[in-house]
Amino acid sequence: MRFDRQSGVFAHVASLPGPHGVGDLGSGARDFIDFLEAAGQSLWQFCPLGPTSSIHGNSPYQAYSAFAGASLFISLERLTDRPWVDEGDLPDAPEFDPHRVQYERVRAFKHEALRSAFERFRERADESERESFASFREDESAWLEDYALFRALKAEFDGAGWTDWPEPIRTRDPDALDRRREAVTEDVDYHAFCQWLFDAQWRDLKAYAEERDVAFVGDLPIYVALDSADVWASPEAFDLSRVAGVPPNPGDDGQRWGNPVYDWGHLRETGYAWWLRRLERLFDLVDVTRIDHFKGFDEYWAIPADADSPAAGEWHEAPGYDFFETVERELGDLPFIAEDLGFIEQGLIDLRDRFGFPGMRVPHYADWCTADSRDKPENFPESAAGYTSTHDTNTIVGWYQGLPERQRDCLHYALGTDGSEIHWDVIEAVWNSNAILAFTTVQDLLGLDGHARFNTPGTAQGNWEWRVTREGLDPDVAERLRHLTDIYVR
Repeated sequence: MRFDRQSGVFAHVASLPGPHGVGDLGSGARDFIDFLEAAGQSLWQFCPLGPTSSIHGNSPYQAYSAFAGASLFISLERLTDRPWVDEGDLPDAPEFDPHRVQYERVRAFKHEALRSAFERFRERADESERESFASFREDESAWLEDYALFRALKAEFDGAGWTDWPEPIRTRDPDALDRRREAVTEDVDYHAFCQWLFDAQWRDLKAYAEERDVAFVGDLPIYVALDSADVWASPEAFDLSRVAGVPPNPGDDGQRWGNPVYDWGHLRETGYAWWLRRLERLFDLVDVTRIDHFKGFDEYWAIPADADSPAAGEWHEAPGYDFFETVERELGDLPFIAEDLGFIEQGLIDLRDRFGFPGMRVPHYADWCTADSRDKPENFPESAAGYTSTHDTNTIVGWYQGLPERQRDCLHYALGTDGSEIHWDVIEAVWNSNAILAFTTVQDLLGLDGHARFNTPGTAQGNWEWRVTREGLDPDVAERLRHLTDIYVR
């Protein structure tokens, strides 16, 4: 078995407490790690860390880069520890909502603050700091320089997607790029500077977590956004004539996600070089990775880019076995959790089990009146990661409130409860299950209803905004979770 029997809590970085309108890599993140330690938890799971945009509803699954970190997560508190920036150099923080991320306000404030820090760095940084920045740029140049140039050009072209940029820049004509790079060199340096800060703060935070025996569980979206540095810089890795999605099912019309699918033929010929760079960077930042839409490594639904209906797509085989064998050979152990919800077919199961990746089980999807329902905690196999909820589902309480009466009665019977503390009942059932890994969310620990839901798939507004306050990291809640963790040997 790839994992020990463990448990942990999901909370995206943006959801953490902090003084500047969004969770970041400062004291709020350390408070959360302390909460995990007090609760006896060894895993912290979060969403992808990349830079997001209001154009895509602030979704971490539609980032501008699969390699970069979000500058929103840079802690201004920790920034003032640097010798070249004083607290007075940064703008005064406005009053932010402690319960919701107000993305546009936060972006405007943090951009101003980080620009000011960049100017102070250029004016005051000593030789060792400058050498540290230069070393980081050299070490990460394979992705960093294209990303920094992409962000600088995006600003230059008033936020337009790269597919709408002038032709020689869109197609990366070397002479045209050199001229543009020279014109926006200060912006390029600024975006590289932000990545240097993110990287340093992330490594400090990871060291803090390791001292408390807390491992990081990251997230790997199988697809990247079309409007990203990844696709602009490496278009040969993608099939831009088709986009990803899922086919219609009884009761729904399917989904057209709009992300370009991969040119797996080209990727195989190059030894999956682009993917190896991506995974090497990710494995450098996290200890375990959840693969979002694992199905796409077995087969994928590809829709013609000029078609609006998901029904216009068709299934194509993906080189899952060859891909993971190559990654294992080149990078070593594969610390993956497979998000295998939805299309659970034999090909997917065989691929998942061949490499020993735990699949996901979620009680929300159980038929509580059927004895052998796969998502009832009593039926979780050891080779599973059990979740009380996910970032895409309602909270336990919100889900429970919407259950049909018969399902609710069967749930009460299965868990031996009257439902008065349904969140703790489900947490205990998942912790007590055979699943090698068990996860809950901060919202479920606090017994919050649907108003605290983090994301509702298929909707564009109001997602990714929920935050916990420092008061929400309640020591009594931590103690109760520790008690369950001790009882069920996690």
